[in-house]
Amino acid sequence: MKSCLKPLLGLALAALTSLAGAQQPPPAAAASAPPPQVQAQAPQPPAAVSASARRLYERSKGQLLQIRTLLKSQDSQASVGSGFLVSDDGHVVTNYHVISQFALEPDSYRLRYATTDGQGGALELLDFDVRRDLALLRAADGGLKGRGALAFRPQSQPLAKGERIYSMGNPHDVAFAVVEGNYNGLVERSFDPLIYYAGGINPGMSGGPVLDEDGRVVGVNVSTLLFAQQVSFLVPGQFAESLVGRSLAARPIRSAAWSRLRDQLTAYQDELVARFLALPWESANNKRYRLPVPRQDFMRCWGRSTAADSKGLDYERSQCRMDHALFVGGGLQTGWLDMSHEAYDGRKLGALRFARQYSDSFRNERLGRADKSGTAPYCKEQFVDRAGLPLRAVVCLRAYRKLEGLHDLSVLVTTVDDSRQGALGRFDARGVSFDNALKLVAHYLEGFAWTTASKPR
Repeated sequence: MKSCLKPLLGLALAALTSLAGAQQPPPAAAASAPPPQVQAQAPQPPAAVSASARRLYERSKGQLLQIRTLLKSQDSQASVGSGFLVSDDGHVVTNYHVISQFALEPDSYRLRYATTDGQGGALELLDFDVRRDLALLRAADGGLKGRGALAFRPQSQPLAKGERIYSMGNPHDVAFAVVEGNYNGLVERSFDPLIYYAGGINPGMSGGPVLDEDGRVVGVNVSTLLFAQQVSFLVPGQFAESLVGRSLAARPIRSAAWSRLRDQLTAYQDELVARFLALPWESANNKRYRLPVPRQDFMRCWGRSTAADSKGLDYERSQCRMDHALFVGGGLQTGWLDMSHEAYDGRKLGALRFARQYSDSFRNERLGRADKSGTAPYCKEQFVDRAGLPLRAVVCLRAYRKLEGLHDLSVLVTTVDDSRQGALGRFDARGVSFDNALKLVAHYLEGFAWTTASKPR
């Protein structure tokens, strides 16, 4: 196995070395957008508000804020979100994606707050946690001092499934609001903990607090599931509390935060790759090939196949992907793994028709292109022997322009052992280091082999 991989990985190494030093201006900022599962959608009709919701809103509205990102030279707003006070000195927690434009282009944008009673002022950025989509701000003019702070619910008092909780924010820049919903535990198969909230979070509420019956913060609004009702997600309050604890005395961030962002993403992908490599491959149950299928610890897999009475090309397809990605800014998201495979049986077609369709499947794979956030992919192709199973493999790496040392990796693999049967696999990793890219390539190729029954004697 090692002798088969070294030539291919050596070519990838040369490609990565030439890409690592690429430096270009940062991508142009666009309106602040949430992570992948979050999309703007039509406002949901307001639900009836209970006495508990009214009581909690009245009690905490003094600590509830709207967060606006404005153009530096005028009062036109580029994005709006929500936030809440976490100290009597005017410290504010919100989502990173709410303030990402300012964090990456402070010369073009500025931050302001608005309170429920009509006050406003400037904000400064102290720190952020891109992995948890959180940011810590402070009122630059001291105008939020003395308004009090919301307390966090202790981790020693976990919520029970079905318990009522209350989301607050300013949806669609319409008005401050409270939305009543239920705690439904943590999202299953998520790499990082996310709370599943049965309640309607609309755009503009991102970064707002979610409170328990006693008015303590249990989570932070972050996203909602597109084309679903009452399926929303919260960052657990413990991560916001940790950010506050370590950065309350931090100095304001005055320059573009790309290096800080890169350091956080680098640490994240190290942990992600290490955990992924530790998982054994599972069986795809293909009669001819052993194909790499991940354990679904933090990925979800979906599959389909042709109908049993198909008269053409028979195939089985599986796709596995992480549900959650890390939002960087503009249209750039990173930090996830995605893989798929297709097994083909063309014995009903004959060799020539099968070869045409099989080749088209390989040719139609898109491997990226140059844009504002990254370089064009640099690809190398080689034939690899996996214990007698011949593979055609293409490895592509695409460097980020402003996140030095991080790349998007794509690996395309197809079997070339038979004129009427075959399998095609693809593996993608977003935002990984050079060393981890090499480890992932080796690990993925090791997932291909003959099944015991089909291995040539």
